[in-house]
Amino acid sequence: MFRTALRNVLAHKARLLMTVLAVMLGVAFVSGTLVFTDTFGNAYKNKSAKSFDHVSVAIQPEGGSYNESGDDGEAKKPPRLTDALLKKTQNLPGADSAIGGVMDFTALADKDGKLVGGDWGTSGANYYPGKDGKDPRYDFTEGAAPKSAGEIALDSRTAGRTGYKVGDTVRYSTDGPVRQARISGVFDTEDGSVLAGGSLVVFDNDTAMKVLGKSQYDEIDVKAAAGTSETALKSSVEKILPKETVALSGAQLSDDQEAMIEEQTSAMSQVLLIFAGIALFVGIFIIANTFTMLVAQRTKELALMRAIGASRRQVTRSVLIEAFLVGLAAAVTGFTLGIGVAMGLESLMNSAGASLPDGPLVIAPTTIVVALVIGVVVTMLAAWLPGRRAAKIPPVAAMNSVHATPTTRGLVVRNTIGSIIVALGTVMLFMDDNYVKAGGAGVILVGVIVLTPLLSRPFIAASAPLLKPFGVTGKLSRLNAVRNPRRTASTASALMIGLTLITAMTVVATSMGSAINKMAADSLKADYTVSMANYQPLAPEIREKLDKLPDVEASSPLRPAYGELGDSYTEVSGVDEKAFGKLVSLDFTSGSLANLTGASTLVDKETADDEGLKTGDTVPVKFDDGKTAELKVAGVYEQNEMLNGLFAPLAVVDPHLSKVTDQQVMVKMKDGVSDQAEDAIVKALGDNPAIKIQDKNAINNEIAGAINLMLNMLYGLLAMAILIAVLGVINTLAMSVFERKHEIGMMRAIGLDRAKVKQMVRLEAIIISLFGAVLGIGLGLFMGWVAGDSISGTVKTYTMEIPFGRIAVFLCIAGLVGVLAAMWPARSAAKLNPLMAIKSE
Repeated sequence: MFRTALRNVLAHKARLLMTVLAVMLGVAFVSGTLVFTDTFGNAYKNKSAKSFDHVSVAIQPEGGSYNESGDDGEAKKPPRLTDALLKKTQNLPGADSAIGGVMDFTALADKDGKLVGGDWGTSGANYYPGKDGKDPRYDFTEGAAPKSAGEIALDSRTAGRTGYKVGDTVRYSTDGPVRQARISGVFDTEDGSVLAGGSLVVFDNDTAMKVLGKSQYDEIDVKAAAGTSETALKSSVEKILPKETVALSGAQLSDDQEAMIEEQTSAMSQVLLIFAGIALFVGIFIIANTFTMLVAQRTKELALMRAIGASRRQVTRSVLIEAFLVGLAAAVTGFTLGIGVAMGLESLMNSAGASLPDGPLVIAPTTIVVALVIGVVVTMLAAWLPGRRAAKIPPVAAMNSVHATPTTRGLVVRNTIGSIIVALGTVMLFMDDNYVKAGGAGVILVGVIVLTPLLSRPFIAASAPLLKPFGVTGKLSRLNAVRNPRRTASTASALMIGLTLITAMTVVATSMGSAINKMAADSLKADYTVSMANYQPLAPEIREKLDKLPDVEASSPLRPAYGELGDSYTEVSGVDEKAFGKLVSLDFTSGSLANLTGASTLVDKETADDEGLKTGDTVPVKFDDGKTAELKVAGVYEQNEMLNGLFAPLAVVDPHLSKVTDQQVMVKMKDGVSDQAEDAIVKALGDNPAIKIQDKNAINNEIAGAINLMLNMLYGLLAMAILIAVLGVINTLAMSVFERKHEIGMMRAIGLDRAKVKQMVRLEAIIISLFGAVLGIGLGLFMGWVAGDSISGTVKTYTMEIPFGRIAVFLCIAGLVGVLAAMWPARSAAKLNPLMAIKSE
C-alpha cells in the first residue's frame, strides 16, 4: 500500500500542487510566528538579564509605586523610599553601593518641535552617581552626566534618530510647562522601554525629583560587596525595611521580568496563531476537495484493488499515506518558508519604529515538531473522509463509472445535521450571556458551512438572468457550477470564512467609529480639549494661561478626585460651575446645571439608580483624604464614555486634593474652531510637545485612526486565508477541467471555439467566488449585528451601520478573484486537442 500511495503521489504531483501550497502557507504562518516570538523573547530576556547586573537586592513599595498626589483613585501614602532609607542601605554590612531610582513620563521635542517616541514612548529618569561617580545604569559614550537643572542626557538611540548632539539645546515637559536644557551627554542603556523603541531623558537626581514630581524614590537598588551573597544581603535589607515595602533579590527581579516578557510574547503569539489557525482551517477545504476529486478519478483503480483482495481499511490507508507524504513535503517546505516569515516580521516591525533588540534567530526543537505535526495532521484529517468514502463504494458499482457522484441520501443527512446546528446556534443567540451569544454565532457559522451545498443551488439558479447575455457559455458555466454541490460548496466555503470575519470586523469598526462621533457631537460644546499627550495629570497653570487669551470665551478643567458615595466608589470631577454649561451638553433626567452651586453635585443616572438618589437629596461623599462633604444633588444626567461620574464645583473638590492637577481643560473660543484659534492656544502654551490640543474632529480622528489601524492589521492577518481560498478556486477549476476533458473535447468538436471555452471556465469561477462572497458578507453582517448587540449595552450611542462602500469593494474583489483564479484552468481547457480529449475517459 505504501508503494501504491507513493506511486499515486508521484503520478499526480501537478494536481497536488495547490494542496501543497495551501498547507505550506499555513505551516509557514505558524512556524514563522513561533520563530519570531521565540527570537523576540530571547533577545529581550538577554537584554533584561544584563540590566540587573548592578542589582543584588531591590527595595520597592508593596504593590507598586506610591501615589504621589492622591488623585488617581488611591489614598496618598506617606513616603517610604526616602533619602534617609537610602543612606541606611548604603551603610549596611555587605552592601557595596545603593542607588535610588525614579522614572516617569517626559515629553521631548525633536528638532521640528514634534513629540519624540509618540504619546507614550518618552520617559525621564534620574542619574544617581555611586562612590565612583558613575551610575551603573548608564554607559556614557559621549559627553558627561547632567549636573544641574539646565542639563539633560539622552540615550544613544534617541540621539541617533533625532540628530541631537552634545551641546544642543532641547525642549521638554513633564506636567505641562515647557522647559529647556542643554544636552550634556549621550549614553547606552539596557532599559527595556528604550529597547522597545522608546526614549529616555536623564536628569541629575535633584532635578529629576523636582520635575517628575517625586517625594521619594520608585526603587532603591543595592549591590552586594564581594563575598556577600544575594540571600545574605537581602536578609540585612529586610531588617531596615519600612512598612509597606518589600525587598526582592536581583535573581527574582530577573525572573519576574522574564515571566512578564514571556507573558507579553505569549499574548502576541496567541493572536498570530489564531489567524494561522484560520488559514489552516481554510486549507482543509482545499485538501478535502483535492482528495475527493483524485479519489473520484481513480474509482476504477480502487475498485480493482478491492476486487483482488484489498480491504476497505487498506484502501483508506492508501489515501491517508498519500496525504501523509503530501503533508510532510508541505510541512518541511512551509517550515523553511516560516523562517523567512519570521525575519520579515522582524524587519517590518523595526521599519515601523518598534526597534526590536538584536539577537540570534531562535529555532526551538518544539517549533520544528509543531510545524511538521500540524502540516501532516491537518492534511491527513482533511483526506480521511474522501478516503473513507472511496473504501465504501462496492467494487462492481465502482467499475461501472469513472466518477462517484454524491448520493441524495448523503446530502439529506448533511442538510439535516446542518439545520440542527443552525437551530442550536440560533437558540444560543437568545441567551443573556455575551459569551454564549458569541458561541452561538460561531455555531451558526459551522451550520452554514454544512448547509452550503443546499444553499448553492438557489444562488446559482438566481444567477441565470445575469449569465443570459453570455449565451450558451453562461448556461454551461451555471450547470457546471451546480453539477457537484459538495465541491462547489467546499470551494466557496474557503472564501466565505475569510470574508465573514472581514465583514464582521468592518461592520463593528464602522459602527463604533460612528458611535464615537455621535458621542462627541452630543456631549461636547467645547471647541477644544487640552490634555497631556499621555493623559497624565496636567498642571493647573495650563488653564490659567488659556484664560489670559482674549479669544477664549469659557474654560473649565476636569479636576479628578475620588471618594465613596454610599456603596459606590466613584470619581468626583471638579469643574468651573459658571463655565461648565457652555462646554458640555448633558442629557438631564431631572434637575439642571443651574442648580450646580455651592456644596452640590451632578450625579450620573446609573449611580443615582444604584444609590436611590434623586434631585434635591443631600448625600455624604467621603473623599480619599478621609474627610466627608455633604453635597446636594443638583441634577441627574445620562452618562456616556466621555462624561460620567459626579461633577462638583472646584471649591468642593480642591480642599480634598494633596496636589491639584487636572485631567484636561475644555475651552470654548469666541469665533469657534479655526487654525488661528489653535495656533493661539499652541503659542500660549509655549509650543509644548507634551500637550495635546484637539477639537471634536481630532478626537474622532484619533479614535477612528486607532480603529482603522487595528482593522488594517486584521485585514493583513486574514490575507493569508484569502490567498489560500484563491488557491482553492484555482485547484477546483483545474481538476474539474481535467475531469471534463472528454466533455470539453466534444464541445470543441461541435463548434465551441477556444475563446468560448475560456469564457465558460471564467464564468464558472466568478459564480463560485461570488457565491462564497455573498455567503461570507451575509454571515459577516449577521456576526456584526451579534457583536454590536453586546456593545450597545455599554456604548449607548452604538447603532449598527452597514459600510455599503466597503461591501461593494469586497464583492468586486471576489469577482476579480474568480477571474484571476480561472486564468490557468481556462487556458488549459482552451488548449485541449479535441480529438485527444474525446479519446480520454
